[in-house]
Amino acid sequence: MNERDPGKGHVIVIGGGITGLAAAHRLLGAGARVTVLEAGRRLGGKLHAGEIEGRSVDLGAESVLARRPEAVDLARAAGLGDALQPPATTKASVWSRGALRPMPAGHVMGVPGDPAALAASGVLSDEGLRAIAAEKPQGPFEGDDVAIGEYVAEHFGREVVDRLVEPLLGGVYAGDAYRISMRAAVPQLFEAVREHGSLAESVRAVQERTAAQRLTGPVFMGIEGGIGRLPVAVAEAVRAAGGTVLTRTPVLRLTRRTGPDGTAQWEVVVREDTAGPRALTADAVVLAVPAPAAATLLSAESPAAAAELAAVEYASMALVTMAFRRADAVAALPEGSGFLVPPVEGHAIKASTFSSAKWRWAGDEELFLLRTSLGRQGEAEVLDREDGELVELSRRDLAEATGLAAAPVASRVDRWYGGLPQYPVGHLGRVARVREHLGKLPGLRVCGAAYDGVGIPACVASGVRAADEITKTLTKTANGAE
Repeated sequence: MNERDPGKGHVIVIGGGITGLAAAHRLLGAGARVTVLEAGRRLGGKLHAGEIEGRSVDLGAESVLARRPEAVDLARAAGLGDALQPPATTKASVWSRGALRPMPAGHVMGVPGDPAALAASGVLSDEGLRAIAAEKPQGPFEGDDVAIGEYVAEHFGREVVDRLVEPLLGGVYAGDAYRISMRAAVPQLFEAVREHGSLAESVRAVQERTAAQRLTGPVFMGIEGGIGRLPVAVAEAVRAAGGTVLTRTPVLRLTRRTGPDGTAQWEVVVREDTAGPRALTADAVVLAVPAPAAATLLSAESPAAAAELAAVEYASMALVTMAFRRADAVAALPEGSGFLVPPVEGHAIKASTFSSAKWRWAGDEELFLLRTSLGRQGEAEVLDREDGELVELSRRDLAEATGLAAAPVASRVDRWYGGLPQYPVGHLGRVARVREHLGKLPGLRVCGAAYDGVGIPACVASGVRAADEITKTLTKTANGAE
């Protein structure tokens, strides 16, 4: 056992989304033998590139935060460096108080830091502006966590939450700002409010720290042809490096056993498309699936971790993609990349992205592509409506917001059931407890959007972290330390 090369260890990665693929890519680089198991027919999870009227389009996530390096670095490692592109425009609007109004500059996830820009935008009423100006410092926050909507409303009033924070967080989590953890969702602001006596001072402190970092380059990046190309390219790189990637291979059971040489192993029972159940063995397992699926697979080996994971809530949403004649769209749509919709406005859609304005590669001289999103936490019933009804709801709101009354040349609806994990107050404590429970099972790690952040760079980083911890476990085992 002491002579064993850790590079020969076999690791099974359960889940072929970008998190699992990033973990597999990292493990292969460390010398492990890797098998990726994906239950569905395609890889990538919520990164999915498709077509409408023969034009490429993202049907899921469409950009990555470039100020975090993980996703951009992975794209380059997978051969997509030349395809990375910044948005053609970052100008966006908020459909607030009956009109499209410019997104005010100088905010931290919707929490304003530039009073002049906020007033000029018209997003808030005079009463809302006065509430912000009247903030009374209450001393540094001393708790372990707080809902960002609750804290901001207490200091700045509800209007700024309802018309700025809510639509921005809704774009990330499709959740409720009055429940979302500040510590988990906006950690830099949380640390600032623990130091300062006012929210205004806290926002300025975050902005000053950001400026001191002297960050350069675009904030966001896309990939020509769609972010959905990223998991496909990473899977190809995994296969090229000797890894095995299987689709339509759901995992039925996960069991820790003792191998023939007395070492601990994992048995992974799968169901294959053309055969019955089959058992695979591995020295370690990376579980890169949504929390409910992880809870099911861990129920026997770690009931405590499974119970925590089963309590993670998810939000569902639908994306309606439409192709318009370019002349019709350009004549009606305002400049910019699109707009956000505060729930308090009472409209069906929560956002619209003008894809052909935002990305140089989207659409062409004939067609203009755009998409809308519908559904928030607690509103899953909207996804039960027929495709045609969702298209008409989107068209109605687009016409009211922008004047675009033309009929689309083509449309499609993509539903993402349970697509976004929610981060309520206490979420980070739950994640810590899950990892504490699983620490008793050497050779097993969990990763993904439910743990370390819902953005693509955060998911990649989560997969890399799991892979590095597994590599250390294999090395210790090879050296007889287990």
